[in-house]
Amino acid sequence: MTSMIGNSGFSGQVGPTGKIGNKIPSGYRSGQVAQYTPEQMQLYQQSFGQVSPDSYLSRLAGGDESLFNEIEAPALKQFSGLQSNIASRFSGMGMGGRRSSGFQNTMNTAAQDFASQLQSQRQGLQRQAIQDLRGLTNDLLGYRPYEQFLTKKEYKQPFWKQALGIASPLGGDISEGNTKNTESFFNFMKMFGG
Repeated sequence: MTSMIGNSGFSGQVGPTGKIGNKIPSGYRSGQVAQYTPEQMQLYQQSFGQVSPDSYLSRLAGGDESLFNEIEAPALKQFSGLQSNIASRFSGMGMGGRRSSGFQNTMNTAAQDFASQLQSQRQGLQRQAIQDLRGLTNDLLGYRPYEQFLTKKEYKQPFWKQALGIASPLGGDISEGNTKNTESFFNFMKMFGG
């Protein structure tokens, strides 16, 4: 009779040879049954794109400078407008207004505040991306698109045992540490030879 072991004692993807990620015990063969429809499988596979090294989340989590530049471009444009407003205000104060220490201090303070806000925003975005990436990855690794199992190979009695009528219900033979079949055979032969 064929026995089966579910994936409680067996994990990982199984390749055609049964050797990818698993060591198949002697006397068993591996198998798997799809748990997802083709549409569900397609969605499952697409989900891996969200956690790939080139994904938005991965780039954000890794601190990709070009991605942050894209995100910060609108803020930089707004800051440039703010600088123009400050310059206009000091220009309206008359000659030398933009050369004054007040103008320099105001511009320096605005630039420092802006840089500090950008840095804080970067850190917040990166921290959130790392958490999201970890959560998505854990979710994906928790899904089981296939039910994997092991089936015990059926024992095939050697031809010579079948020919001599040594039935398997009597037990094993000498190679299995049991002499019952061997004794039965010799007793059978004694009946003919005396």
